[in-house]
Amino acid sequence: MYSQTCGTSFEKCRVSPCLILFTPANMKKLFVLLAFAGVASAASAVDLAGNTGKVNVSMCIGCHGIPGYKATYPEVYQVPMLGGQSEKYIENALKAYQKGERKHPSMQGIAASLSDKDIAALAAYYSQQK
Repeated sequence: MYSQTCGTSFEKCRVSPCLILFTPANMKKLFVLLAFAGVASAASAVDLAGNTGKVNVSMCIGCHGIPGYKATYPEVYQVPMLGGQSEKYIENALKAYQKGERKHPSMQGIAASLSDKDIAALAAYYSQQK
């Protein structure tokens, strides 16, 4: 497997550019990206009981909905399950990511996109799950 370019321009290279571009590291990144895209498109918004609006839990399911899931970015760690966590804990955690008090890049980006109403709805939904 080729992990670096051979120094020759792609036009003159005798090795397929695909073999150069799709290194094991790049393939891993591509796989993760496609997996997240698939989960996001397949999951639908969930209507919360007692809530007139809908909350989109698809952004959470990709990591937090898989028992025993381990993420590898920015380091390998065990992803916590959200179901059954207390409502207040989930709200506080998401607000801490928004403020930068918790330091996970993916979670900071997701939390930044949530309104206070979204956070309350997500916390209410996941506190009712098991």
